[in-house]
Amino acid sequence: QVQLVESGGGLVQAGGSLRLSCEASGRTFSTTAMGWFRQATGKEREFVAAISWGVDIRYYLDSVKGRFTISRDNALNTVYLQMNFLKPEDTAVYYCAQVRAGKRGYYYSASQDYEYWGQGTQVTVSS
Repeated sequence: QVQLVESGGGLVQAGGSLRLSCEASGRTFSTTAMGWFRQATGKEREFVAAISWGVDIRYYLDSVKGRFTISRDNALNTVYLQMNFLKPEDTAVYYCAQVRAGKRGYYYSASQDYEYWGQGTQVTVSS
């Protein structure tokens, strides 16, 4: 059973930065694509960023390109989301997720492609 534990959320002013972390336990982390999603109050969960395994391929939601960076440290079984130049519209609960077993693509942006989810961490950006 895979467990994902996020940390690093909080309250920040517009233009500020936060780094989210997600530590994974369970099956092999280094051979599985990972992703970050977010859900704002009253809205559906949306894809934010994804990172491949084995090769350095990353994919982002258009509105976060150039501001957010996803990365991973396989030695620590951890995936990160560095968020810079934050905007009030980035306010949401952020979730990390691990791709379903058997999916060998480089990255996935659909939530149904992910099997395991963290509990979420709140990010609030004030104007």
